[in-house]
Amino acid sequence: MNENNASYLILRGMKTLHLRVQCQNSTALRMAQFLEEHPKIARVYYPGLPSHPEHHIAKSQMTGFGGVVSFEVDGDFDSTRKFIDSVKIPYHAPSFGGCESIIDQPAIMSYWDSKEQRDIYGIKDNLIRFSIGVEDFEDLKNDIVQALNKI
Repeated sequence: MNENNASYLILRGMKTLHLRVQCQNSTALRMAQFLEEHPKIARVYYPGLPSHPEHHIAKSQMTGFGGVVSFEVDGDFDSTRKFIDSVKIPYHAPSFGGCESIIDQPAIMSYWDSKEQRDIYGIKDNLIRFSIGVEDFEDLKNDIVQALNKI
């Protein structure tokens, strides 16, 4: 790809960036609210939820709460892995930034030297990081529900 083409693609993408971010923020908030009420979810980390310890700070500083929802499934490493393997829409990847939803299990990412190191940062075996894309909320929710039903 030459520099002119790269510049063109960046400029083209910038024209719709605000729409994509609005969509991701809205869907992420709805997903966090849904997950917080689900019986197979132990905990949800999302600054847009009133239950989040820094919600008051996020509310005063942000117009949207972001597109990443982290949550802990009610189970162990194996059930979390089964959940991750069962979702169909999000890609299984550690990288964010695209229009597509991405999901990963931070405990198995290669940048941790040991379980003790993960524990220092609160990275539990059952933690899932879900970067919301621009897919339809109902499609994502249904995919999450079918995966939760498998654990």
